Amino acid sequence: PRPRHVGSLLGLTVGSLRDSREEPIPTVTDSLFGQGTISENVLGLYFEPFSPPLETTGQITFGGTDPTKYNGGIEYAPTNIHSRKFWGVNSRITYGNTVILRSTAGIVDCGVTLILIATDAYVKYQRQTGAVYDGATRFLTISEDKYGTLQNLDFSIGEQTYSLTPNAQTWPRSLNSKIGGMKGSIYLVVDDSGINDNHDFILGYVFMQRFYVAYDATNARVGFATTAFTDATTN
Repeated sequence: PRPRHVGSLLGLTVGSLRDSREEPIPTVTDSLFGQGTISENVLGLYFEPFSPPLETTGQITFGGTDPTKYNGGIEYAPTNIHSRKFWGVNSRITYGNTVILRSTAGIVDCGVTLILIATDAYVKYQRQTGAVYDGATRFLTISEDKYGTLQNLDFSIGEQTYSLTPNAQTWPRSLNSKIGGMKGSIYLVVDDSGINDNHDFILGYVFMQRFYVAYDATNARVGFATTAFTDATTN
């Protein structure tokens, strides 16, 4: 069910949505492209890390991308087997010098808050970081000392590697109370995906706060680019 404080939902999936009778409903982007309102069936997504007092830190561009929001060019990778329902890409995930997930299929989804990885990869990540599961928040948590030795979490997608810095792997401390956490504690934004339609990983909103993302339906590909906030230490 839709949360009571949300007026509506904007579906940005691949292909058609489905109503209660399983009848196809064109997505907003497909409709705009079909009507000729936009010249390309492309969607650009930009988010910034949370930085109070700002609450609106994102932008959606229909019909293309906004070069003012990213550095250099966008590097594209083909969509994968999940592309009939989701924006899917293949990726290998490495923590420091340790491969925690060999190249496999996952999705890029701004409707998911965290970064979700397969259980075996999650166990490896927890072991490598020295994190401890916190039952109150259901997040992994690490000490200040462990944070000091945290290494990059790398996603190899297509011909490029996208690195989440130690800061990018942490939940904003100013929002700890929102997840039932302790003030000043350090929580990680990587979680266990469990069994989720065979997705071995999901790159959620926290990933998009560090990289610009372009959904290109015409050419069946997903693009990524660094931004001014890729290496920011806002969290």
